[in-house]
Amino acid sequence: MLTARRRAAAVAAVLSGTLLLASCGDSDSGSSDAKTLKLWHYEGPDSAMAQAWNEAIKEFEKTHPGVKVKFEEKGFEQIQKTAPMVLNSDDAPDLMEYNKGNATAGLLSKQGLLTDMTAEVEKRGWDKLIAPSVRTTSQYDAKGVMGSGNWYGIPNYAEYTMVYYNKDLFKKYDIAEPKTLDELTDAMDTFVKNGVTPLANAGAEYMAQQYLYQLALSKADRSWVDSYELYKGKTDFHDAAWTHGAETFADWVKKGYIAKSSSGTKAEDAGVAFIAGKNPILFSGSWWFGRFKAEIKYDWGTFLWPDSKMTLGSGGNLWVVPKGAKNKDLAYDFIDITMKKKYQNLLGNKGGVPVAADASAITDEQSKALIENFNTLSANDGLAFYPDWPVPGFYDVLVSETQKLITGKATPDAYLDALQKAYDDGVPQ
Repeated sequence: MLTARRRAAAVAAVLSGTLLLASCGDSDSGSSDAKTLKLWHYEGPDSAMAQAWNEAIKEFEKTHPGVKVKFEEKGFEQIQKTAPMVLNSDDAPDLMEYNKGNATAGLLSKQGLLTDMTAEVEKRGWDKLIAPSVRTTSQYDAKGVMGSGNWYGIPNYAEYTMVYYNKDLFKKYDIAEPKTLDELTDAMDTFVKNGVTPLANAGAEYMAQQYLYQLALSKADRSWVDSYELYKGKTDFHDAAWTHGAETFADWVKKGYIAKSSSGTKAEDAGVAFIAGKNPILFSGSWWFGRFKAEIKYDWGTFLWPDSKMTLGSGGNLWVVPKGAKNKDLAYDFIDITMKKKYQNLLGNKGGVPVAADASAITDEQSKALIENFNTLSANDGLAFYPDWPVPGFYDVLVSETQKLITGKATPDAYLDALQKAYDDGVPQ
């Protein structure tokens, strides 16, 4: 969300005016003798990340006598919508989880609201822990475009999307785990015939646009993704991939795979519906994995989207240090703890996708499979980022236009026209 999550998933607010970029070795790096580390993140308490970070907070306070962590839980959408204003005020936290990509972390780095951490990254060796396929979203150039330049964020986990499915419901209707897209659509037809809406969906947030993007990715390759996400070529929203995505998505709504009523549904509602067994299939990110392990009572499993070499995914959301943070040294110390193998291994065993874990220390079988699938995608260059990343404000456009596809207020052709205009207007010159 990342994305896609809540993804993954994100809203980027456009600020007026241009601020100076922070430089390495800022003189306002913060006082390490401060008594409070102000920390914001939006991971649910049952998530692998939150569980690992809660333990990291304990170590931080133990190794920093007299210093307390003031944690404030925020909503994903809340941070995305208010971060530009908050980071340009005296209320900025010392350390914050923030969405990665050109339209979010890239935009804030360009506007001088995030601290350039390049010197700290090299000093502490974080660059040696983060694989090239994961660090893409950590570095941004002067235009705020990811993939090169200075370090403005550190991911201590990675993420990707997958198909979650209710094995008990599949068994009830005598459906085998789909190995191809044809088998997946056959399975959904069977559910519809039995009065069951197959796909949990959330049109009001990131989930619907990620279904559509995945359908487009099934007809795409790396050069297509690089053109769209990194501006390495021209993006045509009426090409074969985007057209397939929009037309197939609209067709799936007509066939009853996706409920028209889901146009106003949020990601939390979709996740709860899947947990309750209302919908047998949910396509979303690894950020749900820990919660599903904790809350689902039936037999469930996962598989990668069939007949596609690429899926949504990247390094996880970033630890960023606001330019106006008062205690930057403490923030760096906390990041360093979360990168230690103890907490990376914990994150992995709780259902997260760590970036620097000891593979032999991951003992949970479901978690092993989760990490192995990610490693397969990463090794095959199969991580295609997220659809809302390329330009500021694109998340809102994708939400509103995809809602129109669900309700039938827009044709696939009109949908793609709207995306083309918003994208072309937002690409940095």
